Amino acid sequence: MYNGTGDPSSRQHVLQACRDHDVKFIRLWFTDILGTLKSVAITIEELDHALEDGVTFDGGAIEGYARHGEADMIALPDPSTFQLLPWRPRPQSVARMFCDV
Repeated sequence: MYNGTGDPSSRQHVLQACRDHDVKFIRLWFTDILGTLKSVAITIEELDHALEDGVTFDGGAIEGYARHGEADMIALPDPSTFQLLPWRPRPQSVARMFCDV
């Protein structure tokens, strides 16, 4: 995924890569039950917490997960899927990671 140095699956590697590449936003990607890509955007300031505890969202807002307002869900980013989005060059780069839900 990311072509830098260090262990690409580590939390510290992701945090360092974000600093090195002036990342401002991270897109957290996952799919609904039909395979449609969904995205939640977080800021670089939220990244450390997201890697540790995940990001909560209303599962009812996603097709096939739960009824609206019924279940909070957690999207937990997988550091091994970290990648800079090439169409958003510096400054203020954007990266993405796939999540376990």
